[in-house]
Amino acid sequence: MAELEPGASGEARLRVEASDLADALSTGARDTFPPVFATSRMIALMEVAGSRVLLPLLKPGELSVGVTIDVSHMAATPPGATVTATARYVGREGKLFVFEVAAFDSGGEIGRGTHKRAIVARERLVAGAKRRMG
Repeated sequence: MAELEPGASGEARLRVEASDLADALSTGARDTFPPVFATSRMIALMEVAGSRVLLPLLKPGELSVGVTIDVSHMAATPPGATVTATARYVGREGKLFVFEVAAFDSGGEIGRGTHKRAIVARERLVAGAKRRMG
């Protein structure tokens, strides 16, 4: 398998819309979340940044998937702000590609952590998911 140089990086950017807010995640009347950028959306943006670093390694029919993420979300971001996530490749742990990830808005850093991804065959992943449903 081809390899990346440590320090290879990627980025993803998002303007925070109503659907990106924590209060949009509510699934019941008793769920109450604030109208600020949701941690789950920050994590998703970090994953996109990491996936972009791996694009040069993908063969036809392959994609990268998130395996683990360990992040802290340290500051609230309002709707309308732009959030930028970065992923910096730091090395391998077996088949996993390890990244340092961070997210920023115009006020500075809002989150930081570690993210691991794997390269897998798309068809095999989708078939395995279908088998889980019976």
